[in-house]
This record gives sequence, structure tokens and C-alpha cells, in this order.
Amino acid sequence: MELTIYLAGQIHDNWRDILKSEASDLNLPLTFVGPMENHDRSDNIGEEILGKQPNNIFKDEAASAINNLRTEILMNKSDVVIALFGDKYKQWNTAMDASRAIEKGKPLILVRPETLHHPLKELSNKAQVVVETPQQALQALSYVFS
Repeated sequence: MELTIYLAGQIHDNWRDILKSEASDLNLPLTFVGPMENHDRSDNIGEEILGKQPNNIFKDEAASAINNLRTEILMNKSDVVIALFGDKYKQWNTAMDASRAIEKGKPLILVRPETLHHPLKELSNKAQVVVETPQQALQALSYVFS
């Protein structure tokens, strides 16, 4: 059995690379997918495909449509969603992706520091597992294979 894991969360650091490396070290049969990690490409994909937009609002709308298409396809193909919330960045996309996973009936592992317990309490209550670190999320997944 192999699982496809959608990694939702901020794209401003290398948490995904660390998680993928640790999963590889454990020989877990996991394939990882997620949002576009190149922030500039994510912001500019609408104009890359549709051409120059008349202003930044239209530019954002065009990029959002393409990014949402990517998310919809990859999340539909995933078996599990890991949604990482952190203190450093605004987490609107992470909240949207976690909510979509719940709506789709995808098992959700929510990663959030204790400091975000209160603001994420309803979302946490809908997740299958809530942990504080990506490594704990990986441990929960490894339990599936034991």
C-alpha cells in the first residue's frame, strides 16, 4: 500500500523538504503533493497562462483560479491531508485547504503549536489527529503501516 499525502500550509520555509526526507529515511511508502512552492510562480501563474491582466485584483483572481484548479486536482488524488499551521505567517490558505479536506472526507492531520489551540479549536475538533510538529504527523502516518 502506498499513500499520497497533500501537504497544505505555508510555502515560506522548507518544512515539506524536511518531512519528505524523514519519510524517505523511514522507508515509508508515501508520495507527497501540495501547492506550488515557488511563491512568485504561484502569484504570477494567471498572467503566465492568460496574459497580462489590467490590474493587481484581476492578476490575483487569475492566479487564484489556476492555483485552485491545482489544489482541487491534487487534493482529490490524495489519501490524507496534513495541514501545517504556524505562528509566523497568516494561515488563510491552510485553513481553506483543511476545510476542503474535511468537506471531501479526506483524513486530516492538523499540525499546530499549542499557542494556536484556541483559534483553531473547531477545525481541530474535525481533524482525525492534531499534533504539534510535522514529525508527529509522520509518526501518526507510520503507525498506519505497522
